[in-house]
Amino acid sequence: MSYQIAIDGPAGAGKSTIAKLVAKELNFVYVDTGAMYRAMALYCVKEGVSKDDEKAVVDLCRTADVSIRYIDGEQAVFLNGENVNGLIRTPAVSDAASMVSTYKEVREKLVELQRSLTDTENVVMDGRDIASVVLPNADLKIYLDADVEVRAKRRYDELVAKGEDPDYDEILSGVRERDYRDMHRDNSPLTRVPEAVYVDSSYMSIEEVKNTIIDEFKKVS
Repeated sequence: MSYQIAIDGPAGAGKSTIAKLVAKELNFVYVDTGAMYRAMALYCVKEGVSKDDEKAVVDLCRTADVSIRYIDGEQAVFLNGENVNGLIRTPAVSDAASMVSTYKEVREKLVELQRSLTDTENVVMDGRDIASVVLPNADLKIYLDADVEVRAKRRYDELVAKGEDPDYDEILSGVRERDYRDMHRDNSPLTRVPEAVYVDSSYMSIEEVKNTIIDEFKKVS
């Protein structure tokens, strides 16, 4: 029997960071579903396909081979045989991924792959619709949240640390727009299922959030 931990929440809540730490402590496999949508978005950017053209994106998706492999215990996302981990974190790809992920056929293709990863592995999976759609029978469901201003500040600080000169108000506006888009899309919107444990990371340390989730898992395992 394999265990499944589903972590949902808005952009900037710390899902990926926390999910990786939880997976490492429990010796589970971490599955970054967002990276898979980013890979699809990268394909669109590379091929010059507009993220707003659903038909063109879906047609391109049919030719895409997106897969996940684990190299030295770390997840690597492959697009048509190429490791694209180092190419999928740009603002252009992030923006495209938010739109591409709303398309039904794109989601169906990637959800099938995501589910297949749970057949033989204990997994921690994070995203927007993990508890509601991808892993509805997960042993533990977490909704990880944080105030929108806190999430925007985290993004701002990340960019400053990279030597960039970002505009905080512009970032805040972008985060709010993405929240709205994620929560109101027709296909698999971001939602908190009733049985999910709500965790607000706004004023918690990374260690505190990780320990909270580990403690919740101990209750169900």
